[in-house]
Amino acid sequence: MVIVSVNTAPVGSLFGAQAAAQRHVATGIHKAARTGPVVVGRLGLDGDAQADRRLHGGPNKAVYAYPVEHYAFWEAQRRRAGKGDAALDYGALGENLTIEGLLEHDVWLGDRLALGRLLMEVSEVRTPCFKLNVKMGLANAARLMDQSGATGFYLKVLQPGLVNAG
Repeated sequence: MVIVSVNTAPVGSLFGAQAAAQRHVATGIHKAARTGPVVVGRLGLDGDAQADRRLHGGPNKAVYAYPVEHYAFWEAQRRRAGKGDAALDYGALGENLTIEGLLEHDVWLGDRLALGRLLMEVSEVRTPCFKLNVKMGLANAARLMDQSGATGFYLKVLQPGLVNAG
């Protein structure tokens, strides 16, 4: 496995249309790539935030990993829906770690990943919410993620440490 990108975001805004009216929704899905080492604590990456701690974050969902291999699928879905041809930036799926070479079918709940002193354990798969639909510009993005099995996975931090791309 290679860490392609380390991504964080503060809580920001997500705008979605509901009943023909715009409403403000707080979110931490707008992740952006970081450079250099990033501290990973028991509740996640330094500089990362979750807007709704009832559903996101916490010790069992401290870090979200998503395989870069799935990016082509999402880019194709967006093209078909007329959302443009631009490549997605790393972190576009709301992941903290954009990874390469470790797909969902290669890991089991309880598997451990050691990155230097950092030790994490696969804790659960992602169950996407409506915010992914809005972020991707696809009304069915959450359903597509579930149906495709391209969900990524959450990691529990067993031993804090540092993480960086590469």
